[in-house]
Order: sequence, then C-alpha cells, then structure tokens
Amino acid sequence: MLPAAPPALTVHVSGIGLMLDLLGERDSHLRMVESAYPEAVIVARGDEIVFQGEERSARRAHKVVEELLMLVQQGMSLEPEGVHRVIEMVNASVPSPSGVLGETIEVARGKIVRPKTVGQLRYVEAIRRSTLVFGIGPAGTGKTYLAMAAATESLITGKVKRIVLTRPAVEAGERLGFLPGDLEAKFNPYLRPLYDALYEMLGPDDVTGYMERGTIEIAPLAYMRGRTLNDSIVVLDEAQNTSRAQMKMFLTRLGFNSKMIITGDATQVDLPADRLSGLVHARGILKKVRDVAVVHLSAADVVRHRLVAEIVEAYEAAESRAPGR
Repeated sequence: MLPAAPPALTVHVSGIGLMLDLLGERDSHLRMVESAYPEAVIVARGDEIVFQGEERSARRAHKVVEELLMLVQQGMSLEPEGVHRVIEMVNASVPSPSGVLGETIEVARGKIVRPKTVGQLRYVEAIRRSTLVFGIGPAGTGKTYLAMAAATESLITGKVKRIVLTRPAVEAGERLGFLPGDLEAKFNPYLRPLYDALYEMLGPDDVTGYMERGTIEIAPLAYMRGRTLNDSIVVLDEAQNTSRAQMKMFLTRLGFNSKMIITGDATQVDLPADRLSGLVHARGILKKVRDVAVVHLSAADVVRHRLVAEIVEAYEAAESRAPGR
C-alpha cells in the first residue's frame, strides 16, 4: 500500500491588491519561487495559494510565500532581489526572513534603508545597542553604508548633534603625496565614498547645509588628534589601514553621549608588511570589553553583484590554503 500523500499547504491572502503585490507582475515572484523549488506544485486560485508535491520543497516554498506575504502586509514593495533573499534565508533555515528584511533605518523624511541579510541585521542591532561597534568584513557587505545610515538616523531623530566621518590616509599602496593639488584637493577624492553615501541618503542640498553648519564633518583621521567628540556619532571607515597608535588615538576621542562605529576589511590591509593593523589589534584586545560589539560579516552578506560574493569566497579559500595561515 502506497503511503498517503502529505496534506496540501495553503496561504490565504485577504484582498486582490495584496495578492497582486505578492505574485508580482505577470506572476513573476511566483515564478521565482517555482524555479527555486521545482519539485513543489504551486497553484494560485482565488484568495489562496496551494502547495503540494515533494514535501520538503513544498514546505520551503510555503514558508517563502508566507514570509513574502508578511513583507507585503508591512507595506514593502517586493523586488526580485528581495524575493531571492527570502529564498536564500529560508534555505538557510533563518527563522524569520521577513523580520530581517522588515527592519528599517530612517535616513530622511520618507526614506528608509533596510538590512538585507541576517549578518547585516546583527550589525544594525549592535550599532543600536552598543557604544563602540566594529563592523568587519569583505567588500560589498554594507559595512560603511549601514554605518552611515545609522549615523544619519541618529542625527535626524535628535539622538546626537553631529556626525563625524573619517578615514586613514592610506589606500592600496599609494600615498596622498602622489596626488596633485593642495591638502583639501588630495583628500576630497579619497573621502568621496562617504560623500556619495550622504548625498544618497540626505540629498546634496541638505548635506551642504549640514556641513556648512558643522553638523556633519568629514575629515582625515589625523585631524582627530587632541579632540573630544561629545554628542556625536563617529564613523571610522577603512580602519584596517590604521596603525595601532592611530587606532588608540581615535578610540580615546570618545566623549559623552557619543557612539563610534569602526568599519574595515581585515583581509585588505594596505600598510607595510611589518606594521600590524590597528583594526586587527583592537579587535583582539577589546572584544570582551563591556559595551563593545564586534560583528563579522562574510561573503553571505555581500549585497553587490552576485559575482562579488563568489570572488570573495574564492580569495578566502585561496588565502586559507596559503603557507603560514
């Protein structure tokens, strides 16, 4: 006697509008779920979606659609990237993908930034919880972008009075003296990624106004010496290129009602081979200090072109096999 087929799983959708948003244009979202789980049979009819077929695939497809429905009910507009990320998280047994993608960071009136992976959500939660946060991981994991978003949210909600953004003056083996122009002309291209993120979040006019009033300051790390930064959120970017002395100097700038976010990629240190990265050193000695959080992001958190994640993984694998590792 053949075993009984597992009962069909069903998702009920209340309203034609929700159903259209959930399924996507020409059922494009549903087609993505079907492609991810070809052994499941998915049928949308009326106000419900029914899942049958191979049990494991049907259960995963059902979970994906449930999570997508929760995002739509929260008012989120689904895009193919979001559907893909929910599928990835369900396959990785993440308990609540909608909870990850539904988290918001308010960066301007009506504009929000969302974490896109579990690692990014842990990073955002650490920033909100801790006074000093290290965000460490490869390119494309959102370390700097989410730090800037959190800083902007803290400013516009009145938690701090200003944002201070800084970087050490070392990049890919080059020195600033190599560049033409005066000191400001040398630094501006190097700090351009920070300006770009601010312009995207706040708009050029607001950024210019904030900078003219000193509410937002972007400066090379050397300009931090001798200062105490009160009522501020301070972001140190590309921190893997700080020396131990520079990192200690920076950390001791922390003032009252302030928060520091330090970002970097410990695998891309541009310092001379005989100099230990201040980021690597600080990560080791501060990881057990109260109110300090160290969040490691990985290739799984890369949110650029999918090939970037594969490139990161290939380099990590090659470096793990290198002599002396």
